[in-house]
Amino acid sequence: MGYRASPRPSFDGPTAIRATDAVRHTWGDEGAGFVEDWIYVSSELLHAIVFGLPPGGAFRHSESFRTVFAADELLHVLQGTLVLANPETGEVVRAERGDSVFFRRDTWHHGFSYGDDALRVLEFFAPPPATGTSGAYAQTRPYLEESSYARAGVVGNLMGGGPAARSLRVVRRGDAVWQLDRNVLVGLVVSTEHLTVGTVTVPAGHTSLAETHGGEELLYVTRGELRVEAGGVDATLSPGDAFFVPSGTPHCYASDDGSIAEGIFGVAPSFGPPAS
Repeated sequence: MGYRASPRPSFDGPTAIRATDAVRHTWGDEGAGFVEDWIYVSSELLHAIVFGLPPGGAFRHSESFRTVFAADELLHVLQGTLVLANPETGEVVRAERGDSVFFRRDTWHHGFSYGDDALRVLEFFAPPPATGTSGAYAQTRPYLEESSYARAGVVGNLMGGGPAARSLRVVRRGDAVWQLDRNVLVGLVVSTEHLTVGTVTVPAGHTSLAETHGGEELLYVTRGELRVEAGGVDATLSPGDAFFVPSGTPHCYASDDGSIAEGIFGVAPSFGPPAS
């Protein structure tokens, strides 16, 4: 099975995307392993999917499916336990539900499901595949012949510094940069020139003030019933549902059902207000 590009669903305006509407796609081959993808959006600015592995499952890389891209990537664990490795450097990190792993372009990565439950991971990827940053770019990179899953120089030196360079950054829930923003609680997980990812918590009975971004946004609901209003579209979302907000579109969040609501958002490329 040779490489084939994934589907690229995109939207002309604000759109509620139910979990059942996400586009299914299987990534991989016998050498790299197979991964189930649920693609929520893959536009000219932002790529956001959920991918899954069974307990004990894994993905690596092969000649056709090379896991090294020209993008910032944020992997947020929705269910299960993710062990992510950089097979070029030997780095290995572990992330549980609610944790995220961030890495930048040209980072080789392999993923392993180490929990009793199936692994489900929300991935934000920018610049997106539509700009040539994924499979086509990966084929231009030198092929990694050997994979390592242990860092050299650690044994006997773990508390004395050891190798300092890190390509994989784990962000625990408590590590987010918190701010009370527009009447809700926002926890920024990562923010670069290409991608900003954060969580939003809306208390029962609260509605956020409207905001706009210079980039496109995909909000994915993780808890409760979260209502989104954007550009004349009003939708109440459950966990697993998402909402796409085009650049420059005013939008707000609300929790109307008497309980707290939470989600995680990715905005690319600019989290700031649109250029005037």
